[in-house]
Amino acid sequence: FIVHAMPLTQKERPLQLVRTRNLLTCSLVLFSPATLALAALSPNNNSHKHQAGIYPRPTNGIPKPPQAFAKTMAPWGKKTAAAADSSALRELKETVKSQSAEIERLKLELAKKAEATAKKSGGGAAVSHGAHGGGGTEIEEEIHSYLDRPFFSLARHRVGWLTLFLASLSLTAVIMNGFEHTLSRQIELAYFVPLLAGHGGNTGGQTVGTVLAALSAGAITEKDAMKVIAKESLSGLSMGAMLGLAVGVVAYYVMGISSHVSTVIMLTIPPLSAIASSLASGLPFLCVYLGLDPTVIAAPAMTSFVDIAGLLCYFLIANQIFHLWGLEL
Repeated sequence: FIVHAMPLTQKERPLQLVRTRNLLTCSLVLFSPATLALAALSPNNNSHKHQAGIYPRPTNGIPKPPQAFAKTMAPWGKKTAAAADSSALRELKETVKSQSAEIERLKLELAKKAEATAKKSGGGAAVSHGAHGGGGTEIEEEIHSYLDRPFFSLARHRVGWLTLFLASLSLTAVIMNGFEHTLSRQIELAYFVPLLAGHGGNTGGQTVGTVLAALSAGAITEKDAMKVIAKESLSGLSMGAMLGLAVGVVAYYVMGISSHVSTVIMLTIPPLSAIASSLASGLPFLCVYLGLDPTVIAAPAMTSFVDIAGLLCYFLIANQIFHLWGLEL
């Protein structure tokens, strides 16, 4: 029809007919696959495929995806879900682990606080076990009513123990009388008697104050008695060694004291310091054990015992040193 509509001569018409037929053939060959593909994808022209089961029947006008596509995407979906589950599980495990660590830390802190509170209450009860065998309530009332108590009441409460310790100090006179012959031969020994007595009291005073403060704060209890006494004894011995060396050098080179008396002083201060520290650390525990008030008894008792023990130690060491020097006593 196209060829006959063309203004061609009788000779040109057969040739043009052949050309047009070839062109139509090529067009059919080229465009037929594209037409078939479009027809296959068209939702309005898939009745034969619905019958064959390639496409499922549409529901509510929305076609479902092909089964082949669903089968292809199913493994990927499973892998994605498994990865998400694994990530969520790992995050949950980390959260549980961190919370467990936090709980353990809080438990330790609570245990430490409870232990400190128990020690404090136990130590306070130990120190205030009661004066003269009384309960802790009495000594607590005395502490709180200190400003309201008259001075005569305080004096009457303390004078009994001070009388006892004053009587015990009379033993120092007995010791001095026993070593009167030594003092008469070596009068330089008498110069250092007040020094040694004062040093013993100072050393013991430091120790007894420290131990009483630790007991009242609950830092130590009666179970720690031996450990505290050993520590304070070694501390006193160390301090005494340093101070004894210093005092001996000063006495010999500065004061002009004889070498044998300077040696006696240097060797007396270390054991005197150790004795003072031992008594000062042990007497508070003894008072608590006996139900006595250590704040009233420990310090004066320590001073009395240290004066007696220190003076006796001083003269015994002097006798040994003088014998080594070949001096007659």
